[in-house]
Amino acid sequence: MAKTQRAISPATQAALRLLGLQIAVARRERRWTLVELAERVGVTVPTLRRVESGDPSVGIGVAFETATVLGIPLFHQDGDRRRVETRRLDDRLAALPQAVRSSRTVNDDF
Repeated sequence: MAKTQRAISPATQAALRLLGLQIAVARRERRWTLVELAERVGVTVPTLRRVESGDPSVGIGVAFETATVLGIPLFHQDGDRRRVETRRLDDRLAALPQAVRSSRTVNDDF
């Protein structure tokens, strides 16, 4: 069964490439091989190659864990600020409806 290719926006492609490049640079600056980093992250070398190349099919958790292991900042570095932002967004989400329905178009052409 063939994989279905999803359309990826240019902005997403650029962000994935940037994160992959940051990961590749950080790994090489630490003089870690692909095998060493893959073991630390708990993935295979081919998966790590896909992370470094910015492959959009790699799970976000794998990409984020790889960045974290290498010390690449994700969101706010300050743990307190991350917690405040998380609480703020939790509160905002709680105030919004849990389910969102498609808006119906009103035919007012009479």
